[in-house]
Amino acid sequence: MSRSISSRGDRPADAKPWRFRELFLAHKRDLFGFLVRKVGAVDAPDLLQETFLRMVRHDRPETIEDPPAFLKQIAVNLARDFARRRKTEESHLQFGDYVIDPPAPEAPIEERLDYERRSALLRTAIETLPPRCREAFELHIYNDVPLAEVARRMDISDRMARKHVSLALRACRAALRSEAE
Repeated sequence: MSRSISSRGDRPADAKPWRFRELFLAHKRDLFGFLVRKVGAVDAPDLLQETFLRMVRHDRPETIEDPPAFLKQIAVNLARDFARRRKTEESHLQFGDYVIDPPAPEAPIEERLDYERRSALLRTAIETLPPRCREAFELHIYNDVPLAEVARRMDISDRMARKHVSLALRACRAALRSEAE
């Protein structure tokens, strides 16, 4: 038995799009609540949308035996991936190379000059950052404020705080890399 493909070519013509709408209306509140608990209110809407997009894009939606359970499993997987990605991002927000300890007074002149040169490069890179980005970076790096607290103090989401710090680290990395070339 052959299936006709819709003019869009991405799912069978008999996939009954109205069922997706019914599923969305019936389950969006529960899934949203679950996602808020798992990833927070800021990121939950994006993951909710992605949950339903993945179901809509499923190759053979008519073969799904329990659509609500399938939606829940998609949401669980997305939340798990999100948490894993967040943990990875945080572990990569290492800044050892961007906080340079001054050399000891008895250190060779070359070491002291290298310190001055690198410090100047980093200072310049940090000064060129957008003000809010610079503020988040300085709070987190120089004042050792956890990202969640940076977000709270600046009245931004955790995700935005991470983005600011990540952007600042990339700018620092680029400044040091361009100097090395």
